[in-house]
Amino acid sequence: MSIVIMVGQFVLGLSILVILHELGHFLAARAFGIKVDKFYLFFDAWGFSLFKFTYKDVEYGIGWLPLGGYVKIAGMIDESMDTEQLAGPPQPWEFRSKPAWQRLIVMLGGIFVNIVLAIFIFWMLTARYGESYIANSSVKYGIVPGTIGKKMGLVAGDKIIAVNGKAVDRFEDLMSSKVLLDHTVLTVQRGNQTLNLTVPANVINDLSDYGLEQFISSLPRTTFAIDSVLPNSKAQEAGLMHGDSIIAVNAAKVVYFDQLQSQLQANKEKAVDLTVRRHNETKTLKATVTKEGTIGVRLAYDLPKEQTINYGFFGSLPVGADKAWNNFSGTAKSIGKVFKGDAKFNKVIGGPVAIATQFGSRVDWVHFWTLVGLLSIALAFTNLLPIPALDGGHAIFLIVEMIKGKPLSDKFLERAQLVGFVLILSLIVFVFGNDIVKLVMKGRS
Repeated sequence: MSIVIMVGQFVLGLSILVILHELGHFLAARAFGIKVDKFYLFFDAWGFSLFKFTYKDVEYGIGWLPLGGYVKIAGMIDESMDTEQLAGPPQPWEFRSKPAWQRLIVMLGGIFVNIVLAIFIFWMLTARYGESYIANSSVKYGIVPGTIGKKMGLVAGDKIIAVNGKAVDRFEDLMSSKVLLDHTVLTVQRGNQTLNLTVPANVINDLSDYGLEQFISSLPRTTFAIDSVLPNSKAQEAGLMHGDSIIAVNAAKVVYFDQLQSQLQANKEKAVDLTVRRHNETKTLKATVTKEGTIGVRLAYDLPKEQTINYGFFGSLPVGADKAWNNFSGTAKSIGKVFKGDAKFNKVIGGPVAIATQFGSRVDWVHFWTLVGLLSIALAFTNLLPIPALDGGHAIFLIVEMIKGKPLSDKFLERAQLVGFVLILSLIVFVFGNDIVKLVMKGRS
């Protein structure tokens, strides 16, 4: 059932993005009096569709190949490679008969809708839920670095007080693209020392392998106590009770939750001695750690209280726009790192399998719409790339035409479209393979 929920959310999110993207092209074309022959969700490769109908001379349908969608605009060389319509003289209702600036707007219509959609989603989410955050100044016990953070020199308990010399107001900002992708310098307070540590330029490779949590945990370091003991658990067998404080595991001192977690992970499927403080007494209890590295307790934490800012309906608009822009610039920086040699291409990109797993196996509409907003920005950026067969490629050719004062030849556009199609098909194959390899490697780890 969890797989069905994951796939269902992925298909729904993809369908929303594709339909609205193609609607941008469709509406722009119709606004300039250009005829549209087809409007398809997914591709009807080799003429086969799951569902179709015709309304006002436009064929609407759902194809069987879920790799996007398209609108077939009359008089345009597109992914269908249908050149028969270009054999005759240009008709006033065809794409090729319109001024270059109108054709450019048609080509950018889908990208425009994707950006507007992302802004709208982040606007609505902010208006509904506000912005919740932990003030960095309220973090009492510092951070918990993961594998990546430790690799760059961070240690548990460090307090990151500034980024590139600018004070950090929100704890969550430490995990933002501005910190991770800008080769930033972190000012770290460690006891009585103040250190400067630089985030490696190639950190994105490690983030792809280990995940964001392995840079810095999304929760600050915290003390803990046992809130409840799960029935029929190893903790219940050991005699642990509500209110107990575990102060040592196998004589190793434990003060913070991350220390407890590390000790339990290091002793999976082993018996351990737990030193427990109960009221004013100290006891030693023997417990067996499960293969997952747990003992079966719910813990109470001493975490800083979250603060929430409510901006109101219209006040949330610029906040939503800012979130959309930050995600767009983050995507651009990630791709830029590939060209600079700071990141490997297979580490930066993610395909349908990777995206589907991000939706998760349970329905969480806030998470769903947040992810749709992020993907809408990613789709807008991808389509802006100057690759023939993508919107950005068409736009580049139209800009060249506007500069030259005459259109590029149909033969050149046909060949460019074919080259672009081969490039995109190769990229799709690579992305699928990359997703599968990552899944296999993750399963082995």
